[in-house]
Amino acid sequence: MPDKSFLGTGMKFPPQINRATGRFVTASLEESVKESVYLILMTQKTERFLRPQFGSSIMAYTFMDVNATTLTIVEREVSEAITSQEPRVSAVDVTTDSGVQDGCLIFNVSYTISETNKRDNLVFPFYLNVTPEEEENEPEHYEEPTEEISG
Repeated sequence: MPDKSFLGTGMKFPPQINRATGRFVTASLEESVKESVYLILMTQKTERFLRPQFGSSIMAYTFMDVNATTLTIVEREVSEAITSQEPRVSAVDVTTDSGVQDGCLIFNVSYTISETNKRDNLVFPFYLNVTPEEEENEPEHYEEPTEEISG
């Protein structure tokens, strides 16, 4: 069996605590790579103060019209973000499926783990806008809770 230690071990995303040991749950090998790709897509560029170039700019396309040009641009953005920031992967292929749910794009991200030449994929939903049902469930305004001071 080949040595896969180069894929590393890191904290699982989202962070979780093992109740038995009280330690953080870790992700290893291919799971670590998949979580890294997901983290790149979920992080908006400039969101991290010390690493402003980390992440992707796909949030800038949230309220754009869905057409062939926009889909091609977003697919290229996702592919370039992953290729440039995750050195353990190569041959990134991104396709979109907009027919699943109105207001949602499904990114099918396929990539090859460089050292093992193993193909893997990630399905990433990207919500373009809020659906009318979600707008109805939102409160019309936010009221600050009041705190009474007893004297």
